[in-house]
Amino acid sequence: MIRQTRCVVMRGGTSKAVFLKEADLPSDPATRDALILRIFGSPDKRQIDGLGGADPLTSKLAIIGPPRVDVPEAAGTHLTYTFAQVEIDEPEIDYLSLCGNISAAVGAFAVREGMVEPRAPVTMVRAWNTNLRRVLRIEVPVLDGQPAEEGDFTIPGVPGTGARILVDFADTAGGGTGALLPTGRPVDRLEVEGLGTIEASLLDIGNPHVFIRTRDVGLTGAETPAEIDGRAELLDRLERIRGAAAYRLGLATAPAAARSESPAVPILGMVAPPCAYRDFLRGTTVAADEMDVLARLMFMQRTHKTFAGTSTVCTGVASRVPGTLVHEAARPAGFHAADCRIGHPAGVIVTEVSVTGGNGPEFRVHRATLGRTARRIMEGYVFTPERLVQHPEAAE
Repeated sequence: MIRQTRCVVMRGGTSKAVFLKEADLPSDPATRDALILRIFGSPDKRQIDGLGGADPLTSKLAIIGPPRVDVPEAAGTHLTYTFAQVEIDEPEIDYLSLCGNISAAVGAFAVREGMVEPRAPVTMVRAWNTNLRRVLRIEVPVLDGQPAEEGDFTIPGVPGTGARILVDFADTAGGGTGALLPTGRPVDRLEVEGLGTIEASLLDIGNPHVFIRTRDVGLTGAETPAEIDGRAELLDRLERIRGAAAYRLGLATAPAAARSESPAVPILGMVAPPCAYRDFLRGTTVAADEMDVLARLMFMQRTHKTFAGTSTVCTGVASRVPGTLVHEAARPAGFHAADCRIGHPAGVIVTEVSVTGGNGPEFRVHRATLGRTARRIMEGYVFTPERLVQHPEAAE
């Protein structure tokens, strides 16, 4: 017997996700997850029998539901949004993190699906995110009652241009750990098995993050994703650092357990002062004066080919918090500007940030935005064998 489930595939920024309605999924969590794994074709390194794209950036899911009337903090929102990172070669789904790129697509999805009244030229979509239990404010350009897709906004790593969708993550500060600076300190010293002590900055907005200096792990910051991913010993070292941070943040029961218990967060960022490098996608030179800070990102134990949306806002906010390693690496002239420009493997991404306060608990994020484009790629039904959902062991 074959089950059919309505779905929409959307690109949001440099990521792609399957969108499913909450009402179309089984209410039992185990059965729901078994169905999602079948939809994506996981576990399988190629995800050949499902919609997953065999890459962390294309193995993403957005579950959309109605507003939560039973949650006071969700008052005034238009919808409920749950993000999931679907593992590729493991039968696991991570609900602990949030994807900024897909959050932009959520706004466009809401307008197209009639979940919010469209108002030109920009419609504000307020989404209650269940992962962080915070509100996302998404500004969606609208034309003729539908989300606009054509425009002149460019994103490094995405061909062509599109209409800019703006997502403000200011309300997500501390959503994963309880505070923007979870330990109350701009710099912590992490004890890493086999490596000793390393300095790191732990911040939480959009997602929990751990930032280290590139030079502390033998990098310049100008490396391509392939150059980093091709060094197995380095990847192991970086995951051990991430595991130590996950344990410090209370996201894993032990540093070594982070890979299985919290594979997506904290996201590991490596920062360096601005310098010129080659865009690995186009082969052009990114000049040092085009950025305020240089960064490379580890996501799901691989080097991010561009830069994650939540990492963009977290890096930008960190650049405005004195004492952090990001602030240390960032161009001093940019500290009081509204925008923070981040150099990543495929170009430069910009976030508008506004932070006030003098120390730890007193820091307040007023604005932390991400400009993205989004496009509805397809809609229809995805077909899955009912037998393998009810009895997932039959697929083994």
